[in-house]
Amino acid sequence: MNKKTFFESSSKKFFFDDLKAIAAYCKLHWPEDVAHILRVADEVVEQKFLFDLKWDMERTYEYVSFNGEIDWGYKPGDDPEFIFQFNRHRFWICLGQAYALTGNEKYAKTFVNQLLSWIKQNPLNNQTRGTTWRTIEAGLRGEYWCKAIRYFEESPYLTDTAIDAFYHSLIEHAEYIVSAHSPYRLMSNWGVLENHGLFEIGITLPEGQYAHDYTRIALEHLETEIRLQIMDDGVQWEQSPMYHNEVYHCYLDVLILAMRNGVEVSETLKDCVKRMAYANVAWKKPNHHQPMQGDSDDTDIRDLISKGAYVFKDPVLKFAGLPILDFESVWDLGIQAAQEYIKLEEKQPDFVSKSLADSGNYYMRSGWDEEANWLHFHCGTLGAGHGHSDKLHFDLVLYGEDVFMDAGRYTYVAKAERYAFKDPEAHNTITVDNKKFTVCKDSWECSKLSQPVKGTLVIKDNYEFVQGGHLGYMDTPGGVFANRKIIHIKPDIYIVVDEMYTGDTHSYQQYFHFNNKGTVLLEGHKACYIGEKAEAEVYFLTPDIKVECKESQISRHYNKAEKNKMLKTHIEKEGFCSMITVISGNPLGKLEPIEVAKVSVKSTLKGINYPDHYAEALKIKKGEKTYVVVVCHQEVNSPTDLVEAEGCMGFGNVIVFEPAEAKEVGHVLYW
Repeated sequence: MNKKTFFESSSKKFFFDDLKAIAAYCKLHWPEDVAHILRVADEVVEQKFLFDLKWDMERTYEYVSFNGEIDWGYKPGDDPEFIFQFNRHRFWICLGQAYALTGNEKYAKTFVNQLLSWIKQNPLNNQTRGTTWRTIEAGLRGEYWCKAIRYFEESPYLTDTAIDAFYHSLIEHAEYIVSAHSPYRLMSNWGVLENHGLFEIGITLPEGQYAHDYTRIALEHLETEIRLQIMDDGVQWEQSPMYHNEVYHCYLDVLILAMRNGVEVSETLKDCVKRMAYANVAWKKPNHHQPMQGDSDDTDIRDLISKGAYVFKDPVLKFAGLPILDFESVWDLGIQAAQEYIKLEEKQPDFVSKSLADSGNYYMRSGWDEEANWLHFHCGTLGAGHGHSDKLHFDLVLYGEDVFMDAGRYTYVAKAERYAFKDPEAHNTITVDNKKFTVCKDSWECSKLSQPVKGTLVIKDNYEFVQGGHLGYMDTPGGVFANRKIIHIKPDIYIVVDEMYTGDTHSYQQYFHFNNKGTVLLEGHKACYIGEKAEAEVYFLTPDIKVECKESQISRHYNKAEKNKMLKTHIEKEGFCSMITVISGNPLGKLEPIEVAKVSVKSTLKGINYPDHYAEALKIKKGEKTYVVVVCHQEVNSPTDLVEAEGCMGFGNVIVFEPAEAKEVGHVLYW
């Protein structure tokens, strides 16, 4: 295969169009990205490798350098993820972009030399199948190679010899991906990443049977995979926003290439991809980042939402995305798309808070601004290897700042650090007898799972309520059913009620992990967080509960862990046990005092006080507002009876009263 035949025998339309115009656009609008890409490209020319691109799945923080021939199978330390990340060759796209930005032939020369070096050094055999030729890397190379090659079309360094080697290696990649297809891939993100690469290979190859077959096979597999992997609420089943977005990225690429080349794609596939985009909108934090749920990093997702906005011409996605196309998207969509995107209408979503009930993820937010309050509660399936032991976990953002956070992922190596970030203790949840409700067997599998008992999200004008439980401790003596209720009094009061149903004696532990960018002070049963934009007071109202402040860890990106503070509570009790925590948020420097106290709750007809294991009530005063909150742990009311606290009477299991309101009968959040 010679160069002219390769590039001219096809009328196919690929990603970028006018490279000079795109380069000028990026220099004007995204100078920091331009500088970053040029730095990476220059380092690749020098054979220095550091993975710090935004969507690098496994980042690194120390350079790996080679003098002379590159060792593509090199593994620093004990983490094979370096080999995998290294052999995806995402940095060759950086070389291509640098070539388009500067016209410097050193980038083209480096690309060709490294391409030929890799092909020569890495024959497909039993040994390389577990290192440089893992099928997922073969799929990712299908994307990265096919995108990279087109930047160098005009370069004299891209010779007939290089094109011929590239062409035959693409076919080898495609045949390998096709032969590896299995039922495992139907439910794994691996299947999507592999077949996305296969689709791009099919589109890239000159017209002919190879190209037709690979495109057809890839699309058939991708159609099946998206129907199986994407829940009705739009969430990829593995319970990791990062891998949800890897899959979403693949399908967006497929839609872009399919539309440009007249390849028919089903409405079912399109609908699934759009639902994935809307899941991103629902869980996007006020700072525009995805939650660090499961194996996820702390990453801004507006670029992917923006690309989806353009593909679907959707004003809600445009609202949730960027005002102009980002650096990477303009290379993938072209300069005309960048001009069209600016003109695309924006529309605020018709929801603020949102229940993604199929995946068991619930989001309460005060608004769509960057200073908003936002809470995420999770009560869903584990999500396999990329999911964590995080049932009943919640994240909380106050006035635009993370306060309570997930610990992140840190590493995939099966060692203590992996489990320290994956186990329940790394999440804002509850354990019984210091035991785990989900038990990891290794980095990817578990020896014990726990069935979620999904609740519901209730949204009212001034209040919100969510609850959920799980059966992870039903195998303990007497069995323990763990349930968590969260009441949101808008805008910034949150009441967390943990209910442990059993007839036996057990100890219970709660975990509250703070953002490490603030300070945490604990005095008795009250903790204070003072951050960069917000501050919070945390009150532990359960008698006899012990609270201690401990050192923990947080990992915003792979391979990097930082110290943070966490609170751990402990209480031991026979029979039913409840633990009540009240969180009050404030903008930094504008602390509004809050008074919180438990009050008695009684039967209106019988006039008797209920014991705590039946019902509990709180009186909360903040500013000029007073609230009385009643939470029933059992069904206590007869058909004509009412619960009463501080003179407020109502019928329901969770009720919020505002005594100052005329004829207050309570806002029932849960019957």
